[in-house]
Amino acid sequence: MAIDSTSGQEGELMAHVCLMLESRGWNVKRIPVTPGRMNVFATVCREPRVTLSTHLDTVPPYIAPRIDGDTLWGRGACDAKGIAAAMILAAEALRERDVPVALLFVVGEESSHDGALAANAYPTTSRVLIDGEPTEGKLALGTKGAVRAVLRTTGVAAHSAYPHLGRSAIAALVELLHELPSLVLPHDEVLGATTVNAGMISGGAADNVVAPAAEARLMVRLVSDVEEVWAMLERWVAGRATLERGSLVPAMKLHTVPGFETSIVAFATDVPALTRWGTPYLYGPGSIHVAHTAEEHVTRPELLAAVDGYVRLAERALVVR
Repeated sequence: MAIDSTSGQEGELMAHVCLMLESRGWNVKRIPVTPGRMNVFATVCREPRVTLSTHLDTVPPYIAPRIDGDTLWGRGACDAKGIAAAMILAAEALRERDVPVALLFVVGEESSHDGALAANAYPTTSRVLIDGEPTEGKLALGTKGAVRAVLRTTGVAAHSAYPHLGRSAIAALVELLHELPSLVLPHDEVLGATTVNAGMISGGAADNVVAPAAEARLMVRLVSDVEEVWAMLERWVAGRATLERGSLVPAMKLHTVPGFETSIVAFATDVPALTRWGTPYLYGPGSIHVAHTAEEHVTRPELLAAVDGYVRLAERALVVR
């Protein structure tokens, strides 16, 4: 956590992780992603069957780590460097029991999932994938998907003293965004409701100019097929703006094993991009509600419980898959 690994800047951390795992007796493979960025794949046997995986990139801004009593604070505490630490200890316990385990740490999860996509092109014998995200120590029954979108409006520039000579793109954008909460979008009995967040807005030229252009960046959390939702959004826009589709992660129903409390999570993960790594499970310590915030943290008891949880999950998943 002392190494800043904001998405796109993971090179130093991944190199550090390689050296650390090699010093602990792991055979480490470096999977190239983009220049200066790589995934880390670590094994102790020729044909691993269960893979513990999470991402080591983080969202901005970087927050240095600190320990206060039994609580670890800082960027990556629960999303997902604390998870990676728990996975390493769990994997070492599993290899002592002769379980054919591997570790896969990827980059780019918080942005484009390019690390997971690169990993999915890598040869693997894995039959079980345990992905780590902060699920409060519960096994996720499913995850919502996500699609990014850019909503753009255009207007006509004019002197702000004579607004009737122009048309404000900002006013048009605000009108559209005001309608967002009233949209009727798909609902799934397991995954819940489709939601839309306007995370960033921009536009205009100056405070004394009627705005000629504006845009909002949206994140749609999916519980159904993206084409169904996209058609609904296009009908809502109805020619009043342009709608550009960005990166997509589909919604997924996931697998479970007996002996674990379960939940549904609304966030997207790397799991849909890791289709060749085996039957997927999603589990980890910490709460998503503090991830991506200035208050990100995880407790020592949560991390220790996760070590045991990953061991039990790996052993049981290999039996029931």
